[in-house]
Amino acid sequence: MEPIDHTTAPVLEALDAYHARGRLAYTPPGHKQARGADPQARRVLGDAVFRSDVLAVNGLDDRRATGQVLRRAERLMADAVHADHTFFTTCGSSLSVKAAMLTVAHPGDRLLVGRDAHKSVVAGLILCGIDPVWVEPQWDAKRSLAHPPSPAAYAEAFERHPDARGALVTSPTPYGSCADLKALADVCHARGVPLVVDEAWGAHLPFHEDLPSWAMDAGADLCVTSIHKMGSGLEQGSVFHLQGDRIDAAELSSRSDLLGTTSPSVLIYAGLDAWRRQMVLRGHELMSGALRLAAEAREEIERIPGLHVNDRADFTGDGLAADLDPLPTVIDLSDLGTTGYRAADWLREHHGLDMHLSDHRRIGAQLTHADSRETVEPLLEGLRDLVAHRADLADPPRVAVPSPAELRMEQVCLPRDAYFGEVESVPLARAAGRVAAEMVTPYPPGIPAALPGERLTEPVLEYLRTGYEAGMYIPDTADPELRTVRVLKE
Repeated sequence: MEPIDHTTAPVLEALDAYHARGRLAYTPPGHKQARGADPQARRVLGDAVFRSDVLAVNGLDDRRATGQVLRRAERLMADAVHADHTFFTTCGSSLSVKAAMLTVAHPGDRLLVGRDAHKSVVAGLILCGIDPVWVEPQWDAKRSLAHPPSPAAYAEAFERHPDARGALVTSPTPYGSCADLKALADVCHARGVPLVVDEAWGAHLPFHEDLPSWAMDAGADLCVTSIHKMGSGLEQGSVFHLQGDRIDAAELSSRSDLLGTTSPSVLIYAGLDAWRRQMVLRGHELMSGALRLAAEAREEIERIPGLHVNDRADFTGDGLAADLDPLPTVIDLSDLGTTGYRAADWLREHHGLDMHLSDHRRIGAQLTHADSRETVEPLLEGLRDLVAHRADLADPPRVAVPSPAELRMEQVCLPRDAYFGEVESVPLARAAGRVAAEMVTPYPPGIPAALPGERLTEPVLEYLRTGYEAGMYIPDTADPELRTVRVLKE
């Protein structure tokens, strides 16, 4: 194995050499280095995009991948984040988490899963036929918000289901709240099973000591990370990291190959490779700047009347999250008497600002190392103007948010069995008591309110109905207007 040199970027360097050699391809992609691309596409996207859109094998590398371009880039990434193995994927963490789940648990096996999981995890349950043992999040009833489940909740679930093959937790959440990963890893390892962390929002965590603990450093066995979310990668750029011997690296690679594309994007690989080099060489400096900027922005937003930035005092402590990432910058609008849906729409229309997330009472302004005073000032200006126009935003449609006890529904069959069973569409008003056969997911953040196999209840249906009327986006139902919902035939 060649020595570690983080000043190199194997994918980028191979792409540079490809351009310098002036290779002529008689292979896909069919646009042939932009020559056949649509003129408007060339004008809008730029020829550089097409020139770097080459095959990974028999293009970037030779037909037998003897240059080991991708493998060298993955080894460098693993070293950068203290993992034993790293795998690049170009289908986002939605694919990576499915590969991780199917490696840890096989069809029919039980797996402990936090019920605040992303819809991609539920999709993995459907595709893999895994039997989920749901672990309840730590619910903040005052703010109607879920934080990652506690280690004690996972330990109790293991007591009830000692045959579970492992555990999966989401940390950080899109709101920035984090689980106690070290304690949770200890719970799993005491039983000889692995911990999988959906750390899609945590690409930046390994690179600064003032950020929450990173999954590999906390002892997790496998974690999935979206480099495009909090890093500098292109959309769909994802990696999963592995350490220890509880999960076989060859099996994980095989599961990834089973689910992944045979036509990976070199553009996305290049973004992953460049992000690793950038963060190893300058990550601490960049994250220090981001943390300072976020602290300043949070203080200034807090001074705007009617706005409150959720901080550690709100999100952490007994019965809440174990830690908080300050960069998501979650803003509570309750005192304005409006919803996050209405506020986000107003900021986009009047100031050209796109918020990261919006819910019944909050908006989120994600900040990263790429932000600066030049990008924060328009946000502050927009928020001040939002408050000045609070009368225009008042009296929004009410969202009937259930209590924590009402929000949870009974799982009566495997998600896979419900999804692939005989189904019918029934009016939402008559769906209580029926078993859901589709996901119903407010987005963002993409956590299903109802999923296949759960028996629908009136409080959840009322939440979805009033949420949709208030502006909630629900992209995955067969009926986009939520007049009906798909359920199992009785």
